[in-house]
Amino acid sequence: MADKEFMTTLAKGFAVLSLFSRERPSLTLSEAAAAADLSRATARRILRTLTNLSYVEQQGRQFSLAPEILKLGFSYLATQNWIERARPLMKELSDRFRESCSAAILQGTDAVYVARVPAGRIMSVAISIGTRLPAFHTSIGRVQLGFLDDDEIWRRLRSFRMEAYTPSTIIDMQALFERIRDDRAQGFSILDEELERGLRSIAVPIVDRSGQVVAALNLSTHSTRTTRNEMRERFLPALRETAALVSATIA
Repeated sequence: MADKEFMTTLAKGFAVLSLFSRERPSLTLSEAAAAADLSRATARRILRTLTNLSYVEQQGRQFSLAPEILKLGFSYLATQNWIERARPLMKELSDRFRESCSAAILQGTDAVYVARVPAGRIMSVAISIGTRLPAFHTSIGRVQLGFLDDDEIWRRLRSFRMEAYTPSTIIDMQALFERIRDDRAQGFSILDEELERGLRSIAVPIVDRSGQVVAALNLSTHSTRTTRNEMRERFLPALRETAALVSATIA
């Protein structure tokens, strides 16, 4: 049964906002209408409203996000007290191993980065707050996916567009499902050059007091510096200790 209080117009507005991305920083009215499957008249009203609210700005025929939109993202971060408490702990972890440390939440099929302490550039794509990477192909995403029930994992798998980023990328759905369940059983996830050549990472969950996953924490390294066994032996105990300290701050 449909929710009688659901605001379709508001949903359409957020759908238009979600169209903007790194790959698509600006849109014309026609492009927005087509991408959001809206009529030109509806897309025009939405874009004009967002412009008047200063969330979108217009230059000629092009529309793009305005700085005001940052308030929405920073408001979320401000409500997540654990992130502020995690940063100094992440800095200690990064300094100890001289590797990058990140925290991310799971959103659909994406791992969304909410905190990061970089230690040199590993990936070709720079990771910053708000960066989205495919959860199924990141250690920080997989370790959170394991907390979902089997039906939900399969639902997200079927909605996910598989892409072989490297020869090591797992693109068989059954194999990916089994890897996620295995990672859940062992309590951590290791990614070995599946997202990008040379990139290795290990992640553990951050949970609240009821045992529900809130986010995940990882350490990333280059394959020439650290083996998988070294990640288990050296990184994992410290990573688990840090995650436990962060988890203890979550009500």
